[in-house]
Amino acid sequence: MNSIFEYILQNGVEIAGSVLSIIYLYLSVKQKAGLWIFGFLCSALYTVVFFESKFYADMTLQVYYMGVSVFGWISWRAGKTQPEKVLPVKRTTFKSALVITTIALILFFVYRFILVNYTDSPLPNADSLTTALCIVATWMLARKMIEHWLLWIFIDALSAGLYFYKGLYPTAVLFVVYTVMAIVGYYQWKKDLQK
Repeated sequence: MNSIFEYILQNGVEIAGSVLSIIYLYLSVKQKAGLWIFGFLCSALYTVVFFESKFYADMTLQVYYMGVSVFGWISWRAGKTQPEKVLPVKRTTFKSALVITTIALILFFVYRFILVNYTDSPLPNADSLTTALCIVATWMLARKMIEHWLLWIFIDALSAGLYFYKGLYPTAVLFVVYTVMAIVGYYQWKKDLQK
């Protein structure tokens, strides 16, 4: 019991970030605009967690998430005509997919270059890949493109393994939950798309 309490004290920021992240994910699946508030808060906490764990690309991603949370809140709430649902769920066009893929590749190579040459990152390739994909997937979420869930399934499963490897156990468990919830989210949004 003493060791559990000690673990909670030592990892309080990570645990709080995990709890807020689960609330964020639940609200995301339910398409509630409040998700952006929890997204902002958990990202602020995870900025600290990832800095301390030397996941520098993930750390910068959290800063990006805070900015996208503001954009997402405004985007989802602007011109609101019905409670909590502003933008309709939509499919990603072929042209958008090409642009998104190009941006993800550029981000991957930029992050990889920086991490390999200027940091002591233990996993620069995986950290760069998940970060690049997270950036585009979060933007897709803000625009309510259903395919963002497919990206999250891959990202979250890979991230769960990375965080387990680095000993970030609450975060690893969180990302296992994220993987399952991304599958649920995809099917939930698909029902709205078919309406």
